[in-house]
Amino acid sequence: VSLLFHLLSLSSFFLLLYIFLSLSLSPTLSLPQNDEVVYAPSVGKFGSMGIKPMGSGMSKLEALFSHPLYNMPTPPIHEDDWLLKVKPKGKARETSTQMWVSDSDIGDDSAHWNRSSDSHPPWLRFHLGISRWQLYPHLDPNMAPLAQQLSTHRIVSAVQKSGGTQLKLVMSFPNYGQAILKPMKQERDEETNFNLYYFSDFERHNAEIAAFHLDRVLGYRRIPPAVGRLVDVVTEIKDITTDHKLARTFFTSPVNNVCFYGQCSYYCSTEHAVCGRPQNLEASLAMMLPDPSLATRRSWRSPWKRSYSRSKLAVWEKDPDYCDTVKKTPPYNKGTRLVDLIDMIILDFLMGNMDRHHYETFEKFGNNTFLLHLDNGRAFGRHSTDEPSILTPLEQCCRIRRSTLLHLRLLSLPQYRLSDVMRDSLSHDPLFSVAPLLSELHLSALDRRLVTVLQTVSRCQERQRSRHGEGDDDVIYDDVTDYKTLVKHVTPAG
Repeated sequence: VSLLFHLLSLSSFFLLLYIFLSLSLSPTLSLPQNDEVVYAPSVGKFGSMGIKPMGSGMSKLEALFSHPLYNMPTPPIHEDDWLLKVKPKGKARETSTQMWVSDSDIGDDSAHWNRSSDSHPPWLRFHLGISRWQLYPHLDPNMAPLAQQLSTHRIVSAVQKSGGTQLKLVMSFPNYGQAILKPMKQERDEETNFNLYYFSDFERHNAEIAAFHLDRVLGYRRIPPAVGRLVDVVTEIKDITTDHKLARTFFTSPVNNVCFYGQCSYYCSTEHAVCGRPQNLEASLAMMLPDPSLATRRSWRSPWKRSYSRSKLAVWEKDPDYCDTVKKTPPYNKGTRLVDLIDMIILDFLMGNMDRHHYETFEKFGNNTFLLHLDNGRAFGRHSTDEPSILTPLEQCCRIRRSTLLHLRLLSLPQYRLSDVMRDSLSHDPLFSVAPLLSELHLSALDRRLVTVLQTVSRCQERQRSRHGEGDDDVIYDDVTDYKTLVKHVTPAG
């Protein structure tokens, strides 16, 4: 046993050493120093990454997800770092249909399920896999069955979700799983009207799906899985709803399409009705998070929230030194909350989302946890123009995670181009058979905006060097220090 332990320890050491060398020593993954290095990397040095060329049969998305940067070993997850506690296996209790417990539920030891059981429905495995650090692990084997459930399983209930500014429904499945449905409101290629304010824009079903894929490609894993589906407006909504307010809003259009509009603050009227063709309706279905009674979430106002006024500017739009105040204010004055927020605004800039007024965290984990990137329906509205104000937190604070920067650098390389891996990823969604989820113009906009993000970081580094000489300590939050320290202490000199 002792020999086996030492062999495993030695194996882990060499794995860590290999990962550090791949990240730190490869020229294509070093931190950006100038425009030539960042935006015109040498393709000839591709082999030094240890990844098979595309000609080997591996797609760009597969190569990206197999890269060491996406497969860094993570520390073991302690019991307190799981969102939901599980009961130990024991004799099944026949009268119980409760499949999970909250922190406050002392329960008993007779529950017959555990965190690793493959017998649980996909939605429950998703809930049980949420930890302090992410919603789901990289290359989660549960993603395929979860997507299948969302896109194909029988819908037994459809009711309108309360709150919010636009129409969305809660859909329930026979295995007690639930998802949020956002219906198709406009064609994929239709850009947002330039005269329309961001806070009164339509929400898009394809934006919710594309946001989930982009969040995963960036290595965040902070958006619940979202899948496209063709829903029958009659048999899967109208005939099974118990929501009487929703039921009263169904009608048949002059061309015999079945329509409904629900009740909400914006666009819930006959003039903005959701209509099938004649009954089939495109929609996104996003996996619901655990009920707040089991996992309370806290809502935080974004420091860079817009004024949501047609005439007034927010404080951050008038004060270029606004971030200095934010950095002194809890919870941004310590820990990772500021760079967590920067991660989120990079996501928003890439997809053109101006509507991030709040964000949420799981209350159980306090301030030491990731931010939930929820409600992305107003993303991907315009591809022809970019909104630089979204990047203001990065521009003002000049702070970014090293791992985030390395992911962005990797996605700027021709071998993994962001638009290419997004096209590949979105092609696996069920609605791809109807039409691509994002147009080529939206995909090319991702590449253009990625360059802008990297240029912004480069400007921050240049300002840092001009003020303090060498070093990026004030710009780069080093979340891969452990690997550097390990190699520093064990690599022979010379």
